[in-house]
Amino acid sequence: MLTFSQTDNLSQAQIEGAMTIHNAFELKGQLMQVLNFSHSLELDLSTVTEIDGAGLQLLIMAKQQQARAHLELTLIHHSDAVVEAMELMGLVSWFNDPVIMARQ
Repeated sequence: MLTFSQTDNLSQAQIEGAMTIHNAFELKGQLMQVLNFSHSLELDLSTVTEIDGAGLQLLIMAKQQQARAHLELTLIHHSDAVVEAMELMGLVSWFNDPVIMARQ
């Protein structure tokens, strides 16, 4: 599930629960709506409990889409599951976001 909030200059979204093949289609639709609405977006990953290749592909797609449009997407508050998956796939440096762990 994705929740969204916006202040004057900043949009924030948070993904809650799993980012897996089982819900990738639904999450993609939600994420695309938020991306189309936001010039600068922080995506909070602190409550992602599980992520697989499909979930990582969604994050890659989001980063690429925003970069092509010259818009900003920053991943913040990475959960342990997200960091582990990014490290396993060698993607930490590709995302080029500071890996800031979620508060325990």
